[in-house]
Amino acid sequence: MKLLIVTGLSGAGKSMAVNALEDIGFFCIDNIPAGLMPRLVDFAQQGENQLNRVAVVLDVRGLRSVKDVDRTLAALDEKRVDYEILFLDAADDVIRRRYKETRRQHPLTISEGLPVQEAIRRERQLLQPLRDRARYVIDTSMLSAAQNRERVCSLFLNKGQTGMSLMVVSFGFKYGIPQEADLVFDVRCLPNPFYVPELKNLTGLDQAVVDYVMKAPESQEFLRRIESFLEFALPLYVKEGKSQLMIAVGCTGGKHRSITFARKIGEYCQKLGYAPTVQHRDARRTL
Repeated sequence: MKLLIVTGLSGAGKSMAVNALEDIGFFCIDNIPAGLMPRLVDFAQQGENQLNRVAVVLDVRGLRSVKDVDRTLAALDEKRVDYEILFLDAADDVIRRRYKETRRQHPLTISEGLPVQEAIRRERQLLQPLRDRARYVIDTSMLSAAQNRERVCSLFLNKGQTGMSLMVVSFGFKYGIPQEADLVFDVRCLPNPFYVPELKNLTGLDQAVVDYVMKAPESQEFLRRIESFLEFALPLYVKEGKSQLMIAVGCTGGKHRSITFARKIGEYCQKLGYAPTVQHRDARRTL
């Protein structure tokens, strides 16, 4: 099991970091009391419960003293747990501004009645041992939420993995556009195998249909332009922090041209380094 301890100043962006980690495959647990950390590790490593990548938020809400920090880390060291620490930080004035904008209270203001500035000072003191041992420190003072997400994903993505889940769906316009679609390509302008008797009852999953659709020069050019657009646009969606993107490809009935193009687009996205899921929504419809 790979354990990542996410910690840092309240208001520095830990929630955004956890959301990003969850989107790239971490099992995430927020706000765990320090004393439960060793038990959590035991649970995560047991039999059917075994987890590969776990991210746990350990911050001022679950700590009461520097000794709590020391005891927790000592227990993990004793168990020979493979762990790393990600520390989210930000300048005091930035944290004060964020609390003012969100109208939320600092955890130590709630639990101990401290003014915000004193709460931040006390929090820094309490978390200093974690910061000293952190392998990764991100100062979010000048980062937007999307930039924070991008920074976290770049640190913890598996090799070849991107921070965005990509789905390519073929569909028939006569049955409606998928409501979740982010990008929609209409291929009804291309030659239609439906009017070829020997192809009518086949689908874009059959090579004969693919060959018929793609032999047309306009089909080849259409695909080339879609690929050029995706090569340009997909990294921008990742950079902006989009966690999932659906590309929908539609023809009249969703059986021939749309399936052919959805498969081609999926193959191209895979070459770009993504891991797309390709689905054919209306392939089995008989109406």
